[in-house]
Amino acid sequence: MKKILSNKYIRATLLVVAGIFAGWLFFSGPSHEHKAAAVSAVDTVKKTIWTCAMHPQIREDKPGKCPICGMELIPLVQNSVAIDPNAISLSADAAALANVETSVVTKGVATKQLSLYGSVAPDEQLLQTLPSHVSGRIEKLYVNITGVVIKKGQAIAEVYSPELVTAQQELLEAAKMASTYPAALQAAKEKLLRWKLTAGQIDNILKTGSVKTNITIYASAGGVVVSRRVSEGDYVNVGSPLFDIADLSRVWALFDAYEPDIPWIQKGDVVTFSLQSLPGRQLSGKVDFIDPVVDPTTRVAHVRVDVDNRSGMLKPGMFLNGEISGRLPGNAKEIVVPASAVLWTGQRSLVYVKLPGAEEPSFVMRQVVLGADLGGAYVIVKGLSVGEEVVTNGVFSVDAAAQLAGKPSMMNPKGGKTNTMPGMDMSGDAKSDSHSENQPVGNNTNEKPAGTKVSMDFTMQLNTVFDQYIVLKNAFVQSDVKKAKQAAQNVQQALSKVDMKLLTGDAHVQWMDILGNLNNQLKIMVSSGKIEDQRIAFSEFSNQFYKAIKTFGLMGKTAYHQFCPMAFGSKGAYWLSASLTIRNPYFGDKMIDCGETKDTLKY
Repeated sequence: MKKILSNKYIRATLLVVAGIFAGWLFFSGPSHEHKAAAVSAVDTVKKTIWTCAMHPQIREDKPGKCPICGMELIPLVQNSVAIDPNAISLSADAAALANVETSVVTKGVATKQLSLYGSVAPDEQLLQTLPSHVSGRIEKLYVNITGVVIKKGQAIAEVYSPELVTAQQELLEAAKMASTYPAALQAAKEKLLRWKLTAGQIDNILKTGSVKTNITIYASAGGVVVSRRVSEGDYVNVGSPLFDIADLSRVWALFDAYEPDIPWIQKGDVVTFSLQSLPGRQLSGKVDFIDPVVDPTTRVAHVRVDVDNRSGMLKPGMFLNGEISGRLPGNAKEIVVPASAVLWTGQRSLVYVKLPGAEEPSFVMRQVVLGADLGGAYVIVKGLSVGEEVVTNGVFSVDAAAQLAGKPSMMNPKGGKTNTMPGMDMSGDAKSDSHSENQPVGNNTNEKPAGTKVSMDFTMQLNTVFDQYIVLKNAFVQSDVKKAKQAAQNVQQALSKVDMKLLTGDAHVQWMDILGNLNNQLKIMVSSGKIEDQRIAFSEFSNQFYKAIKTFGLMGKTAYHQFCPMAFGSKGAYWLSASLTIRNPYFGDKMIDCGETKDTLKY
């Protein structure tokens, strides 16, 4: 009996031990796996950094918007080891989320699609002046308004000329002695012929034997009267202009070519153009002449196309929109990359090249030498080879990752961790210039950041942006979508050449904040085909550009900050002008005078 009980206790004990062991296996094993997975997940989260492409000093542990510029944050993962120590590696997921795309470098013919704007003008070779061939008083004008068409040989005026009266008397006296002195008669006729009297008029004088006090002047050429120079009763001399006329059977299409576009246009290039007055109608012609002088005010040169106008369809003053596919003279196959692949710092042009053979997407920064600007692409003169891959989309994301990892980047060319915020070390040797407390900074309207001296070079570069901004504003005054798009591209070019390395400290941070917003609004103006959307972007651009001018100033210029309370459904909008005269860019001809000057910035 005792043995049976003993066996029962042993069995119970074994069951308890077995249960404890099984429970340990059940709970202990999975818990370790769970903890390992949790640790792995935490590590992954820690490795994912959310940053701003324009402000890489921003580091967040979750997605959202940049607290400085409002752009969407992008994910960056720093958990890879690249082949090149200067390379930055992204995980495949991070690269996909940041929309990083690459393109293979190839060679091609560098061409550029140019948009030209111009107007119809009379052919100067067909312009003529109808002069007076005698001295005297205008007794009667048969043509007294401009715009009328006159024909060659048509009577245009009657002139009383004492000299003609005397010459007629000499003619009649010579006729009486013609049998004795025939040469005298011939000389008297030739004198009147030199004064442009017709043979019929001379014969009529001889036939009637009477002197005509008023002589009719006939048109020596036909055309449209573009200017009347005299009125009845005026005294004129030999050679005095009476009328200016133009033969409009051929006219000129004169286009404005901006300075950067001039090298792309060659004599003989085909220009396709349309007229605002004839929508849907396309005309074309070949470039016949390129003005060798650039206008010092507008910075454009005229490109001329001869156009047949026997139909009379083209009238001087009509606006034209032209397109031309240009290429540089002697242009062969060049290395061309999209403009989105290039980072420009003012003095250096950079691209990110994908490393071949890396397990994860890996990129290294490389400096290149830019050639011609093709609008949406650049010619690469030096720094890239055919067959390499460059980042063409998401390049700011890659650069931000490089900065966070201490790799060479746009703002930190030498790489390495810094104690300052990324983006502050522009050249490695820039030092701020401090002012004393009593030393004024700028002028009464230019509030530059304290402790920072804005260089003259930076201010002059901002002057160029301001000049192109005024052209952009005038395009909106004309309510011209295509002109606004072209002008916005010119502002983009000028803005891209502003050297941010010339600013340090707080000034650099402020410029970077403004620059991101300026570029965003320009992209909208360039890509949009609606004047309403362009004007909204122009309004925000104007606000940011006003802030830039107030902060950094201009040189030798006066800018007027103007406001229209009626813009955008009475919400109001500002713009900048180089003139005190109001020319509203938000309404154009509809309400061109609507607005007032709120601030004057004089430098």
